[in-house]
Amino acid sequence: MESSGKPSAAQIVVLATSSALTAIFYSIYRSRAKTVSHLKEATKVSIDQDLKAMLSEAPGKCVPYAVIEGVVRSVKETLSSQFVDNCKGVIERLTLKEEKMVWNRTTHLWNSTEKVIHQRTNTVPFALGSHDDDIATTVRVVRPLDAAELDLEATYENFHPTVQSLSNVIGHFISGERPKGIHETEEMLRVGESVTAVGELVLDNNLIKLQPPKQGFCYFLTRQDYESLLRKQASGVKLWRVLALAFGLAASSALLFMLWKWYAHRRESRKRRSVLEEFKEQQRKRLRELQVEESSVPPAGCTVCLSRERSHVFLECGHVCSCGPCYEALPEPKKCPICRAPIDRVVPLYNS
Repeated sequence: MESSGKPSAAQIVVLATSSALTAIFYSIYRSRAKTVSHLKEATKVSIDQDLKAMLSEAPGKCVPYAVIEGVVRSVKETLSSQFVDNCKGVIERLTLKEEKMVWNRTTHLWNSTEKVIHQRTNTVPFALGSHDDDIATTVRVVRPLDAAELDLEATYENFHPTVQSLSNVIGHFISGERPKGIHETEEMLRVGESVTAVGELVLDNNLIKLQPPKQGFCYFLTRQDYESLLRKQASGVKLWRVLALAFGLAASSALLFMLWKWYAHRRESRKRRSVLEEFKEQQRKRLRELQVEESSVPPAGCTVCLSRERSHVFLECGHVCSCGPCYEALPEPKKCPICRAPIDRVVPLYNS
C-alpha cells in the first residue's frame, strides 16, 4: 500500500491474477461437475436382441445419453500392427517424439523436454458387440476420434538415441539444446478389446449407431469400465474445486488486505487531521493567553514557546516544530507536539 492509501502495483497484480485464475478454475470445475452429473444420469443399455426394439419405441428412435459396454468388432477390414505380428485393431496411432535437454538460463539446470514431430492416426469402421458371441446385435461407433478418454493400448515402443560427435556436443552446449533421441510409439484399439462408450444412441435405417451427443454432453470411448470412468471424472472435479477454492481464498485475502490497509490509512489520516486541529486550537489559545497577535509570530517560530526558531526534526513523523530548549523540556516519553507520535530520534537543523 502506497503512502497515499492506494494499493501498490504488486497488490493489484496479485488480486487480478488470483481472481482470473479463480474464474478459470471455477469454470472448469462447473464443466466437469456437469459432465459427472450427466454420466450419473446416463441410461445404461445392454447390447442384446431387444436393443433394436427398444430404440424403435423410444422418442425419435434415440436415447440422448446412453452407456454401452461391449467388445470391439471389425465391420469390414482391420488394421495390422506394423511392429507386432498377429495384432489386429480398428484404431492405430503412430507417434514420433523428439526428446532433448534444454538449458534453463534462470535455474542454470538442464531440463528434459519432448516435442511431437510426427503423428498419424488410422481408423477403420468398427462396432461394439455383446460379450456373448451368440448375440448378433452390434452398435456402430461413429467418429471415435472425437471421443474423450480415448486411451489406446501401447503395442510398440522404442527409443532411438542420437549419435553425437565432439563438434556436435560443443555446438549443443553453445546453443543450449542437447538432443537425446527419437521416441517411437504405436498405440492401437485392438479387436476384441472391452470398451465402455457413452454417447447418443440412435436407430438409423435399421442400423444402431453410437455418435457424439448433442446438448453439450461429453462423448466417451474408453477401455475402462463405467464405474472406473465415473470415479476418474469425479476425482478431476475435486481437483478443480480445490484449485478454485484455493485461488478464491487468495483473491479474497488480497482484497480484504487492501481494504483493511485503505481503512487504516483513512483512519490514520482522520486522526492526524484531528490532532492537527486540536494543536492549532491549543496554539491559538496560548496566543490569547500571552496576548500575542498571530501575525506577529514568525513563520519559523517554535510552536511551543512561540519566540525561538525551530531547530529540530522529529523522527519518524518528520515534523519541524520545536526549538532545542523546548524539546528538552518535553515530558518523557517525548512525543511530537503536533501529531503526538513518539519521537524515536532527533536531527538538529543548521541554518546557514
